[in-house]
Amino acid sequence: MGLLTPELMAAVGRELPPEKAEVTRREICKYAVATGQRLQKFLNGDEAPPLFLFGLFLAIRPLEEMEVDGRQPDTGLVPELPLKRVMAGGSEQSWHRGVYPGDVLVSRQKLVDLFEKKGGQGPLIFAVVENRVETEAGEPVMTEKSTRIAR
Repeated sequence: MGLLTPELMAAVGRELPPEKAEVTRREICKYAVATGQRLQKFLNGDEAPPLFLFGLFLAIRPLEEMEVDGRQPDTGLVPELPLKRVMAGGSEQSWHRGVYPGDVLVSRQKLVDLFEKKGGQGPLIFAVVENRVETEAGEPVMTEKSTRIAR
């Protein structure tokens, strides 16, 4: 194997600039209706459904700036890897508190690990990204570790 060069490994620990977003009751209500939520606290906008958070920090882009499959362009946090087929490898989330109207939240993303394994059909490279969401005052809201697998 040995696909992870010292240059690629130097990217471990790299962080994106923090992203800040304010949560509004209207955005929560729109999200709740669009996703078929049934709990009144979500429909009234009193609290955001858990997955609301994952779209909160996405930039609004013209269609021509999106990837062919409709995804946002890559952030550059994970370096270009020598294996080009990338798939989702899972996500672990820890929720510390709910998301409410008026919250000003900050997302901090960091590449926390790169490692190789031998797969049944050849080498695999795993990239692990941590996303920490906190209030502007630093109170933890959610921590997620997501893994991408390149083959």
